[in-house]
Amino acid sequence: MLAGSVFLSIALGLIALAYAAVGQGGATGYIAILGLLGYAPDIIRPTALALNFMVAAIAAVQFARAGLVQWRTIFPFALLGVPCSVLGGATHLSAATYRPLVGTLLLIAAAQMALSARRSKNEADHGSAAPTFGISLLAGAVIGFVAGVTGIGGGILLAPLAMMLGWASTRQTSAMAAIFNMLNSGAAFIGLWATVPSLPSLSPWWFVATAIGGVIGASLGARHFPTWILRYALAAILIVAGGRMFWG
Repeated sequence: MLAGSVFLSIALGLIALAYAAVGQGGATGYIAILGLLGYAPDIIRPTALALNFMVAAIAAVQFARAGLVQWRTIFPFALLGVPCSVLGGATHLSAATYRPLVGTLLLIAAAQMALSARRSKNEADHGSAAPTFGISLLAGAVIGFVAGVTGIGGGILLAPLAMMLGWASTRQTSAMAAIFNMLNSGAAFIGLWATVPSLPSLSPWWFVATAIGGVIGASLGARHFPTWILRYALAAILIVAGGRMFWG
């Protein structure tokens, strides 16, 4: 039991490091490893949201210090994204619905992560034009609700979309994802807590390990670090985890 707890803490810390380097809080990674180990959805979702919020907050601070946060671009996404995350967090799905839904999202996230890795490696690092206010509101609302229902945080879906449409440079997109993850995960956790007051107790070592990993990863990601390598590795993890959700 102790060995398993140590292994899980280390795994969560490494996931946090890898995700924070690309502006993510790590929710899909936490869901992946917890799902692979057979944890139930009522453990997975609050754990993913709590850890995702903490690591995203750490990453947000690091990217803000590096001058990569563009509040005018982020604000419209959060305007409806945050309340929709609360609504999503208050929505509960059965395990039979939750697992295939999250499995599908993990596989989509894997494909998006691999595509973004290819672009960040081969293309110039610049954005073209910010989205219109209406598009930002709609995207934030949809992603926020899905993030709240599943516990994935939302940035894992927003970042590839922003890069695909040229809304920001690679590192600015990472900063945007970090802020979006922080706000949405916190809002979704509040929605979840409001409807299920007796949340499961989480190991403090999970928080310690992910905090350490988040600080290291965000420090690397905010500077000149080849994040495409991590994106490919994360894509592989997400593919395995997505399959496990379907057939585990």
